[in-house]
Amino acid sequence: MNTTDPQFWMMISSIVIAICFIVMAIALIAIAVTVKKVTASANRVEERLEPLIDKLNVISVQGKEISVSFNEVTANLSTATRYLAESTELIKEEVSDLRHIVNSTALTARDKVELVSKTIDRTQMQVTSTTDFVQEKIVQPAREIAAVMAGVKKGLEVLFAPPPKQIDRVYVEEEMFIG
Repeated sequence: MNTTDPQFWMMISSIVIAICFIVMAIALIAIAVTVKKVTASANRVEERLEPLIDKLNVISVQGKEISVSFNEVTANLSTATRYLAESTELIKEEVSDLRHIVNSTALTARDKVELVSKTIDRTQMQVTSTTDFVQEKIVQPAREIAAVMAGVKKGLEVLFAPPPKQIDRVYVEEEMFIG
């Protein structure tokens, strides 16, 4: 073939286009393999984070139980603190392991740690607001009702008390002193 022949250049352009398609196919295969590896890594991260989420659910349930009784608040709060310390320790270990797996999964782990912190803050706020609510709506009205009932009781005692005894004789020996 001659370089001045248009068919020669058509054949060269067809070969270049074919090579470009082959390179694009190889690039797409490489992208697919990379996406598959990233998906597998994300699934492993999700599997490792599920126990943490379960522990967070347990902590949330404990927070709801705390609001039921003020006497149980101190006991449950110490339990929640212990679980929080254990959870924090587990989170630190998980974050350490996740950093070794993939750099991008560390961001996801930090997000979950932030979620734990927000959940604990929210639980603390709920406990505080519940305690204030119980104080305002139950304890103070109960004190007022107790005071009113004491007054009513005293009033009924005075109202239904037996009449005083009449003095029906006079003692001559005693003189009355008006001075």
